[in-house]
Amino acid sequence: MATVNITSEQFASTVEDNDIVLVDFWAEWCGPCKQFGPTYSAVSEKHPDVVFSKVDTEAEQQLAAEAGISSIPTLMAFREKVLVFSQPGALNAQQLEQVVDAVKALDMDEVHAHVARSQAEAAAAANKQDGTQIPEF
Repeated sequence: MATVNITSEQFASTVEDNDIVLVDFWAEWCGPCKQFGPTYSAVSEKHPDVVFSKVDTEAEQQLAAEAGISSIPTLMAFREKVLVFSQPGALNAQQLEQVVDAVKALDMDEVHAHVARSQAEAAAAANKQDGTQIPEF
């Protein structure tokens, strides 16, 4: 599958409607981004079951800010709507293949359980800070 350019309006639906989504945050003026682009495109052709998307940080500054992008290129990987990988810097083809393989190999039941525990812990901490007492079992 070829890479697809996405905008802030398409970002959420792209992540929600696909099992695995990689997102390359890049800009035209960025030398490492230009070097990474062909590698990203070539690897995308080998994985038709993965959506390889690109976000132009110049055109989508609000989305880049919301995603916490402080360095480009930055690669993010989502699996079943969960951010499972985020790393700035250009990868070579072998490294990118390793990321794709690792994302595909994730035990998503375990990942979702971890996310649920983290959310519960954060909610409990927030409740303790506001004085609400939650009974401990």
